[in-house]
Amino acid sequence: MEFFIKNKIVIIRTVGFLMLLVGFAIHFWVTPKEGLSKNEIAAANVARMEAVVSRGSGQSSKSQKKDDSKFLETLKNTQKKQIQYLTILSMIFGVGFLAYSFIPKRD
Repeated sequence: MEFFIKNKIVIIRTVGFLMLLVGFAIHFWVTPKEGLSKNEIAAANVARMEAVVSRGSGQSSKSQKKDDSKFLETLKNTQKKQIQYLTILSMIFGVGFLAYSFIPKRD
């Protein structure tokens, strides 16, 4: 316990720096890259094949596919928002810890 009290400022600065590092790492990891990824190309090919197949089949399978795509789109949007919130919170906590460590203490 004495170690933490003695090195409180160093610990708080280290935690703040790590939180900022995590925030930037998450941000740059999930930032989309230029061009299409292999998964996006494969998804487009599958969608094209499904469109060709659905032209020959009835309307019931077509409506079922639309419902699934809306669900997947909602899921992707929710995951994207969660990652954005995680990044923002990580950076805010990092800046907060660093700012708190530089505030002069009254003894």
